[in-house]
Amino acid sequence: MKTARILITAALAAASAPAIAADFPNKPVRLVIGFAPGGGTDTTARALASKLSTAFGQQVIVDNRPGHSGTIAADIVSKSTADGHTILLGTIALVVNPSLSAKMPFDTLKDLVPVTRAADSTNILVVHPTVAAKSVKELIALAKAKSLNAGSSGIGGTGHLAVELFNLQAGVKLVHIAYKGGGPAMLDLLGGNIQLIFATAASSIGHIKSGKIRALAVTTAKRSALVPDLPTVAEAGVPGFEANNWNGFLAPAGAPRPVIARLNKEITGALSSPDIKEFLFKQGLDAAPGTPEEFGAYMKQEMAKWAKVIKAAGIKPQ
Repeated sequence: MKTARILITAALAAASAPAIAADFPNKPVRLVIGFAPGGGTDTTARALASKLSTAFGQQVIVDNRPGHSGTIAADIVSKSTADGHTILLGTIALVVNPSLSAKMPFDTLKDLVPVTRAADSTNILVVHPTVAAKSVKELIALAKAKSLNAGSSGIGGTGHLAVELFNLQAGVKLVHIAYKGGGPAMLDLLGGNIQLIFATAASSIGHIKSGKIRALAVTTAKRSALVPDLPTVAEAGVPGFEANNWNGFLAPAGAPRPVIARLNKEITGALSSPDIKEFLFKQGLDAAPGTPEEFGAYMKQEMAKWAKVIKAAGIKPQ
């Protein structure tokens, strides 16, 4: 009897799945982001929201909830009704913050369910022209021979973590200098006060073209269409290196599989459209749609990797 009840329940669930998917969404979708209006995550969210509103036949409303590197926004979504009508455009901070914070209000891997990775951000390893290194291998050799200062936008940011990952994997000890933002760090690099930065494409491309700084490699796993002639750090001398400032879509844990499938279908469709790909490209981003399973596996991999880097660097949770 027990087995029969289980089979009947499973059959009913399977039969209702198409109905759930067909009925979703039946009201506006709230897209929560953890950053203020005007920033890169916000502009990406708004471009996709417009596209998704058409696809869903329901308005997709961007809800900015800045604070604590996206933790406030993610917490709101993790505690929302798990019907797919509240979703998150989260960033790499989702897998980094647990190692930087003494106490998190939610569990990234248990309280949120992945929908799809959205975009990869191209960071570029750049040096001041006076640095006697024109390749990653030459930079490693130089760093082993003398002290080099590497700037970033602050403790625990992607630029800082890229420095520490480079130290760990290349066997060097770049001296990290934290600034109150990427702008001040770039100014000090331009002035020759520091030797290198793992900079965003947006902040560095113009200076690279003018010859004020020298680009050595990109930090993503694949070459970027934005600077196709630049190798990755991995292929240029540090195998396995990847520091990707990604973002992606998630929903509250418990959201029905048919709803996740519908979200994935429409979001990956939007990300694959020529106009959105071009929009992201101009922001220094490469569209990276995929399956929920692929994104979930990537998040677990990223969380383990950055936890190891943070521990090795001696960065203490706050």
